[in-house]
Amino acid sequence: MKTHQTDRTRPRQECAHHRPRRLRATLLALTAASGLLLTACGAGDGSSSNTSDASNHTGFPAPAPATTSGGDNSSEQDGEQTGTPADKIAPSPDYLSTFALDVDTASYGYARRVLADGGRPDPSTIRPEEFVNSFRQDYERPDGNGFTVTVDGARTDKSNWSLVRVGLATRTADDNAERPPAALTFVIDVSGSMAETGRLDLAKKSLDEMTDRLRDDDSVALVTFSDEAETVLPMTRLDGHRGKVHDAIDELETQSSTNLGAGVETGYATATEGLRKGATNRVVLISDGLANTGDTSADSILERVADERRDHGITLFGVGVGSDYGDALMEKLADKGDGHTAYVSDDADARKVFVDQLPQNIDLTARDAKAQVAFDPETVAQFHLIGYEDRKVADDDFRDDNVDGGEIGPGHTVTALYAVRTRPGADGHLATASVRWLDPDSRAPHEESGQLETDALHDSLTDASDRFQVTAVAAYFADSLRSGDLPGNPGLTELATRAHALAKKTEDKDVRQLAEAIDEAARAD
Repeated sequence: MKTHQTDRTRPRQECAHHRPRRLRATLLALTAASGLLLTACGAGDGSSSNTSDASNHTGFPAPAPATTSGGDNSSEQDGEQTGTPADKIAPSPDYLSTFALDVDTASYGYARRVLADGGRPDPSTIRPEEFVNSFRQDYERPDGNGFTVTVDGARTDKSNWSLVRVGLATRTADDNAERPPAALTFVIDVSGSMAETGRLDLAKKSLDEMTDRLRDDDSVALVTFSDEAETVLPMTRLDGHRGKVHDAIDELETQSSTNLGAGVETGYATATEGLRKGATNRVVLISDGLANTGDTSADSILERVADERRDHGITLFGVGVGSDYGDALMEKLADKGDGHTAYVSDDADARKVFVDQLPQNIDLTARDAKAQVAFDPETVAQFHLIGYEDRKVADDDFRDDNVDGGEIGPGHTVTALYAVRTRPGADGHLATASVRWLDPDSRAPHEESGQLETDALHDSLTDASDRFQVTAVAAYFADSLRSGDLPGNPGLTELATRAHALAKKTEDKDVRQLAEAIDEAARAD
């Protein structure tokens, strides 16, 4: 199965009515005149996925600038009826989908915690992209900064509906590789709610392990907050001072209420005061997100530190803890703070986030990264991006480098999954996916793209690579916890069977945990 090549794309948004035939003909004329070659694939199925610089114009269609229009209904136009649950997905107003990249995983981690405790996660906390991005993928990786683009797909049991996977991968994370020094400001919640087992004690253990893994040239500062915020340790170079950092961590004790706003503001002020030029400057916020004193709005909290974020490029890494967790606030803080979130419920999670994933959580390979997928109106009747509701970007802003995107580190993969309804008998070009990002140092823009043809779709999900199947199971699981209207969703019982089979085949403990979480959800259903 194939996929690839590159070129420049153009913007607009996803999901809703079709353009009239006349507009579609215009779009095709424009795309034929543009240029974009790329075939993408899943690396696990023996196929290849090549990329090349977006400035090299080639002979395949690039997405044209989108225009708004009324549209004829896709099912009427095709003479085909879409039944429940597929009819809950709105037809598309145009054929472009644009979003900021996101590597958050907290939604999945917290859902696992709630299910393990015998509960059922609130549907409002379920973000499918965070389920999908919690698992290892099979994408080819670039040698330097930037991304490779992989596009593949498989047909589902629902007539004419397929799942299309857009995969973006950065270079491999390497503990021993050269990287800029890190200047990390730990902002620790020491409010009364953090006294619960598995909160502050887990945070302290995590910070101790992370401190031991950082390099001598890295720097650490420590800020605590309860009803007020305090800088416990100013920015301190680790070389010869690790004991000083450990002592400050060991002395952390819970106090009273949660003034998260004061903590973030003091954290950024401390990070700015200890700013290191040429270093990765990051605030690491560890909290249960249960703000109850002072400013509790993510927008206004980060507006007060906007200058530090924009002028100095200080990013935010949020780590959630606790069985009662303020997911919405933590997720919004990370989005507004040009960063990402993870959730830690036990020692294994903590080791994964603070030790195993240390390089990708402290280094940057891309700033303001955005993706745009252009579907071919000749072959695609309808499409739906699964998740990313909070990360949508206006299509016309795809190449506006002043518009925020996602900050991505080494070792990260970003996966976007689409439900796509193809036209009956469709044959030919199906979709082109492009990613645009800024170099973390020079801020020079770059692009890569990938392409998928209809004949490259696998005949069924079980024919796809193991990693594609895990992606599909994770997305259907999130859908089951949230709405259950994704075409081809077989339900929790069948998903559990598939997940256990994949766990055995891949010998991946993360997939085994996914199977166990689905089991728990099925029992609670």
